[in-house]
Amino acid sequence: MSVRVALRSAAIAIVIAGCALATRESTPVASPAWTSHVIPEARGEIRVAPDGTRTAVRYKGWTARDFGAFRTYAYDDARPEPPVQKATMPANVVGDPKAGRALFLNRQKGPCTGCHLVPGADVWPAGGVGPDLSTLGDRKLPDSYLYQQLWDPRVIFPATVMPPWGAQRIFTPEEIVHLVAYLQTLHGPPPTDSDPDHNPFTRRRSTGFGDNLDPTNNPAVIRAEEARALWSARGPKGKACADCHANGPERAMRGVAARYPRVVAEYGRVTSLEDFLTVHAEATTGRALPSESDENVDLTVMIKMASNGLPVAIDTTSPAARAAIERGRATFFRRVGERNHACADCHTPDRGANKFLGGRFLGDVTAGLTRHLPTWRTDRNEIWDMRKRFQWCMTPLGANMLAADAVEYAELELFLTTFDVGKPINAPGIRH
Repeated sequence: MSVRVALRSAAIAIVIAGCALATRESTPVASPAWTSHVIPEARGEIRVAPDGTRTAVRYKGWTARDFGAFRTYAYDDARPEPPVQKATMPANVVGDPKAGRALFLNRQKGPCTGCHLVPGADVWPAGGVGPDLSTLGDRKLPDSYLYQQLWDPRVIFPATVMPPWGAQRIFTPEEIVHLVAYLQTLHGPPPTDSDPDHNPFTRRRSTGFGDNLDPTNNPAVIRAEEARALWSARGPKGKACADCHANGPERAMRGVAARYPRVVAEYGRVTSLEDFLTVHAEATTGRALPSESDENVDLTVMIKMASNGLPVAIDTTSPAARAAIERGRATFFRRVGERNHACADCHTPDRGANKFLGGRFLGDVTAGLTRHLPTWRTDRNEIWDMRKRFQWCMTPLGANMLAADAVEYAELELFLTTFDVGKPINAPGIRH
């Protein structure tokens, strides 16, 4: 059985008892208009200047480049995958191996070293998603073959995860000639490397960051503890979360997180805990908790911690849930952006999963990727939930992100959560 078929079967055929929060129906009704409740940086907006310049509004430090020329995960984005292109190597360009190596190592351009190892102490950190190219020149492949592989490898390998660098105009024809010239210089024997961590095929996998629930180790735990004040604070309507949910969040919220994401009839769509808080908190207390705000994320962590140790038990059997899971599965395999990549290209075991992309070890969707989220990101000093992680992945793919509470993300999250069914929640996580 192929991994694609296995993933589909695992997502759709999981049989568990559907659970719903008290006073909430599990059968969806006609959907009212969903009003997005998201902080400005997470709305996926594009600003157009008087001169026509388009700038993307994203989080501080993220690129503001507009990737509107490339398709996204939006359900109403009907643009097809870029057509496969055959290419002819230009005859009037002389390849420069030195220029080609500089292009190969340029992490802002490709980056080729994210997937491939080549000789050199300056190649760090190389990835192992693609083959080791250290002795590629010994294969005596024609220049025209290598040129096509770099221009659009789908001509030769239709299921490849390698982007169509030339067809998408990421590299120019002249630049690809230089890259070919460099690759043809790579002859054996392969270099001896005294540092096993330099090579992605011998690199040690990180052992983690210790006890993720130790507040002296994971700042997200402290943030969750501080969210208790928000839980007890009355909003503009004179009510607090604690007024309706007695006995403290540890008891009142026990088991709630295990049932999310889920279809909520009142809103006519899949919602995560974060989504639910954006609308429920304002409706009951009058306090705005927009998606990706610190208050929303901190409360989500606090609520999810109340279910730590309990198995994920989302609804996968109702008609509405099954339909949403199928749409989320389709998104998982949909290739988007300038690099024409899908989630599946990095996170399925027959593609990139369990390998290094640069210095990052790619998680395997079949092992479950959701039960530790939200997660403290040590490289950012921030808590990221699943939606911000989705948005972040859009940027290197060269695709405009959707609003954090977009239904497309909600249904993708639901699909991913099916692989965690029956596994214990352990949040907040801590990752680099």
